[in-house]
Amino acid sequence: MEETIALIDQIIEEHKTILQRVQTLEQVTNDVEAIFEIDKAKEAFMPGRLEQKQGLEKLQKLLETVDNGLQAHFNHEETGLLAAFEKHGDRPLVSALNSLLLDHEGLRSRFTHLKKLVAELSSGELSRQVWEASAYDMRAHLNHTRKLLETHAETEQELFHTLRNELIKA
Repeated sequence: MEETIALIDQIIEEHKTILQRVQTLEQVTNDVEAIFEIDKAKEAFMPGRLEQKQGLEKLQKLLETVDNGLQAHFNHEETGLLAAFEKHGDRPLVSALNSLLLDHEGLRSRFTHLKKLVAELSSGELSRQVWEASAYDMRAHLNHTRKLLETHAETEQELFHTLRNELIKA
């Protein structure tokens, strides 16, 4: 039982770390957009994309870091935590966790799509108009992904605390 409580506490801490990284990712996205706006302003002088490329490379690395951490976290929840819930939780708790675990596939898909968008932006093959539209799309996609991830984590937190409190009472 103490092992399950420790596992729940560890996953709660992982949520905090992941959400902080996603917020950093969103900030870098905003920075890339700001760099693009600056480049647009000076385009008449020199239409280079060096700064954009550096910002996108940073974004790509952060995205990989967040995605790798998220995959490990999801795996942790889908294996160890699920087993703990099945062992110590009642039927409604297990059912609620299983419902939340279904969200993982959608979140994984969103990160795959984000990586694709960043790769397209980094390719240097897009016209300015297409690049700008894609950059806005990527930013909106990232923002929505962050909101979905936060909502998902908050719901999981409530569920984890419920099981944790039941285990402490027992």
